[in-house]
Amino acid sequence: MGETIPIDVVELLPRVKDLRDRGYRLVQIHCVQPSHWELNYSFDKDYGLVTLKIVTPARPDLPSVSDFFPSAFLYENEIHELFGIEVSGMSIDYKGHLYEGRQAEPFVKKPPEAAPAEGASGGGR
Repeated sequence: MGETIPIDVVELLPRVKDLRDRGYRLVQIHCVQPSHWELNYSFDKDYGLVTLKIVTPARPDLPSVSDFFPSAFLYENEIHELFGIEVSGMSIDYKGHLYEGRQAEPFVKKPPEAAPAEGASGGGR
C-alpha cells in the first residue's frame, strides 16, 4: 500500500528533493490525459511507495527532476515526446527524438474529426 500526495507543479522540486534527502529512490514517472493532464511521480523506500500526483486542466510546463534523480531524463524525454509536455532543465534532452515515431504527440487525446456534412463529396480522385 502506498501514499498519494496531490501537489501543484510549483511544489514538485522541493518535494522531490525532500524525498531524495530522506533516502527514497525514483520508481517511475507516469503521464495520462483522460479529460485533464495527470502526472504521477512514484518513489520507494523500504517497500513504502509515495506518489506525488499533479492534476491540471492545461498542459503543464514541468521542471526536470533529473538533478535529484539522474535516471529521470528517460521518463522526462518520453513525456515530452509522447505528450508534448515541456520539461525544462533535463540533464539529457533528446529534443523530441527519443523514439522515431511517425506521429508527433501520439498519446495526446485530440477531439474527433468533424463528420463531413451530408451530401458533401468524399474528395475527388
